[in-house]
Amino acid sequence: MLLEDQRYIHEDLERLEQGIADRMGEEPKHIRDRLNRDHEVAQLLDQIQRQSAELLPLYEDKFGLRSKEILQISTGDPFEEFYRQVSKIKEHHARYPNEQAENSEQWYRPRKGGDDQPYIVENMFSGEEAYGRFFDLHECHESYLNLPNTKRLGYLQYLEVFDNFQPGYGGVKRADKLTDQYFKYLGELMEYLESFMRRTRPLENLDEVFSGWQQEFETAWEKDEVQGWQRDKAAKTTAPERTLSTSEAVWCEACEKEFKNPNVHKGHLNGRKHIKAAELLAQRQSAQDANANGTTTTFAHRLKERAVAEREFRIKKLTGAMNIERDDTRVNVERRQGMTERERQQELENLYNMTSGAQNREADEGEKDEGEDKLYNPLKLPLAWDGKPIPFWLYRLHGLGQEFPCEICGNFVYRGRRAFDKHFNETNHITNLKRLGITDAYLFRDITSIEEAVRLWDKIQRDKSKGHIDDGAIVQMEDAEGNVMPEKVYLDLQKQGLL
Repeated sequence: MLLEDQRYIHEDLERLEQGIADRMGEEPKHIRDRLNRDHEVAQLLDQIQRQSAELLPLYEDKFGLRSKEILQISTGDPFEEFYRQVSKIKEHHARYPNEQAENSEQWYRPRKGGDDQPYIVENMFSGEEAYGRFFDLHECHESYLNLPNTKRLGYLQYLEVFDNFQPGYGGVKRADKLTDQYFKYLGELMEYLESFMRRTRPLENLDEVFSGWQQEFETAWEKDEVQGWQRDKAAKTTAPERTLSTSEAVWCEACEKEFKNPNVHKGHLNGRKHIKAAELLAQRQSAQDANANGTTTTFAHRLKERAVAEREFRIKKLTGAMNIERDDTRVNVERRQGMTERERQQELENLYNMTSGAQNREADEGEKDEGEDKLYNPLKLPLAWDGKPIPFWLYRLHGLGQEFPCEICGNFVYRGRRAFDKHFNETNHITNLKRLGITDAYLFRDITSIEEAVRLWDKIQRDKSKGHIDDGAIVQMEDAEGNVMPEKVYLDLQKQGLL
């Protein structure tokens, strides 16, 4: 029976590999179909791992059952074992005469979404996420607005700064970050981003990526290099000895300033600025004394800072890995803000119809040939993410009827002024400029001709060489005999001992 189990698992592994090959052989056109295929492949890969985990102990044969079975077949009568297995099969079917036999060849074949086999991703994303194209951070935005001492940012502004935790850029102060409410908000944001990444990238080994980020954070924390969470330098070092300019000078420790006249220093002690600085100095010293006397409290405080810093670090990494989705989300929010209420309802209705009627459409597509299933698009409008032509008003709004070629990018044609302006900051355009020897890409905006770019760069280099002035020729030095010469010549003669 062990040999039969091995044979069955090997056969099942081959069927799983064939199912993956059938799915990867054709690239779906719609994002929903592509994402559904990736999730199916991920499930098949998990099944391969489970089957392999069952197969390995059979080959290890720790108890010797497999060897005993092989020895029985090789030394004894082979037909005796065969008839014994046949009798067991007959006995099983005699006990269960109405049991239906399953066709194992159909287990892992690709199937269209229908009533019996719905799409995996149908209930995996919200309408705002559009099958993994955009973020849906409305709940996190509401939690952010409920935090104490935070700026009242709109949703579009929040999308730009939600991963920037520095004060002044949407982040809260360091003292306010140690509250339970802020810690819970970071947890919600981090869990959503991780969940979104797992749902949109099912074929990537995200556990390994996350563990790498964790090791990177631990290394940075040990070296005290986590941005915004460095230890207080005043607590780590003692104040250095001050060297005053004169013997009568007085040093103000609170203001960190030297006073050459003692009377001026006395008048300074009564100033409002000095009093405030002295109070802050006293607070810092009392905190240092408390830390020195109570290491347990300091350790617990640092552990809490580490937990908050770890979540902030993970959110930054997640956002950086999904930078494209973040930019698309910001563009989508801007687009929806420019739409009327009727247009928004129409768009949601189209999305709902596409989701609810997916099974019927797939059934119709299976009955029709590919040549007969064509979209009605007489104006040749670009297709949206759902595979349908975009509205004509949106086509006119973005000026997609205008074409802008760029010779630097290999004569690629950009449709619409917005896409044309955006490509000057993209990696492809900047890399092509560097290949021409141009390092300052900012000055070459709106220049698409290679000849014009090279000519302008040569002119900039010539102007720089003309305007370059040797600093050593401007400063004049005089030697002991009264001879005046440039500073560079003076230093050279001094090094040679000629002066």
